[in-house]
Amino acid sequence: MKKVCTSIAIMTVLIFIAIEILTSSQYIMESVSFSFKIWQENIFPSLFPFFVLSEILTQYGFIELVGELMRPLMQSLFRIKGECAFIFIMSIISGFPSNAKYTRELYLNGTISESEASKILTFTHFSNPLFIMGTVALLFLNNKEIGLLILLCHYSTNIIIGLIFRDYAPSKKDHTKVSFKRAILKMHEKRIHNHSGLGKIITNSLQNAIQTLLLILGVVTMFLVITTMIDQNLNINSYHQSILNGFIEMTQGLKYVSLLDIPLKFKSTITAMILSFGGLSVHMQMIGILSDTKIKYLPFFTARLLHASIAAFLVYFLFDYWILII
Repeated sequence: MKKVCTSIAIMTVLIFIAIEILTSSQYIMESVSFSFKIWQENIFPSLFPFFVLSEILTQYGFIELVGELMRPLMQSLFRIKGECAFIFIMSIISGFPSNAKYTRELYLNGTISESEASKILTFTHFSNPLFIMGTVALLFLNNKEIGLLILLCHYSTNIIIGLIFRDYAPSKKDHTKVSFKRAILKMHEKRIHNHSGLGKIITNSLQNAIQTLLLILGVVTMFLVITTMIDQNLNINSYHQSILNGFIEMTQGLKYVSLLDIPLKFKSTITAMILSFGGLSVHMQMIGILSDTKIKYLPFFTARLLHASIAAFLVYFLFDYWILII
């Protein structure tokens, strides 16, 4: 009987969504157009080059090179394999949800285990620096200096979370001394054992990058439609609407927060909180990318709650001092 009730509830929700799409087609079309705009102007330009580049680097031994050189740092700070440094570095440069894509690749080729993959995801949730300094700082908040504060707090909180989770599923420690020569040899061995030609590698990289980006576009569009339906049917004030939208679809929520008539200090704090949580849209993107693996989602979700809380606290606490310094 319980399963029957669940089926009825699901069908009721789907019928409601269908009716909303038909009766509020103008708002739905606007939200779909907005999702394409976000994807075209922010997501695709910032992620596509790195998705392609990361796969080529993987095939030519960059993971082995950076894994050997950064092994002591990754082991001493986070108690995790040196190869995870690749995910850490590339995630800082390209931003989420690229960390899920890089983690999936290393997991599927056997470089890292399921527990190591679940762990590295907890502290590599970096927003793209260009998105923070461009879209958030200049377009939304109209304040480059505060954008820098948000970026520093957002990034440093990931390090804090990495330290908090360092005893979660620790990797076996490698006590051998780091050798630059060994790092070069590992990279070389990976390259010569790779039987795919450059043309094949590039073609596969392009196909995988576009497939992942189309998945991201679909998820962003779906959640923007959901937030539009919520806005049309819930009579709530703009403050609660902004936060609710932010925790569902990050970019739209950040835009609404920037329009609130509240002091910049509170805008910045809420922005850091939403940015660090990522929104359910980003979470769903990550789940979609990892759907063919056994990597756990709960540690990532727990880390995002911590990330949102700590980053918001840091921005609020440091805001007045930052204004004086800058």
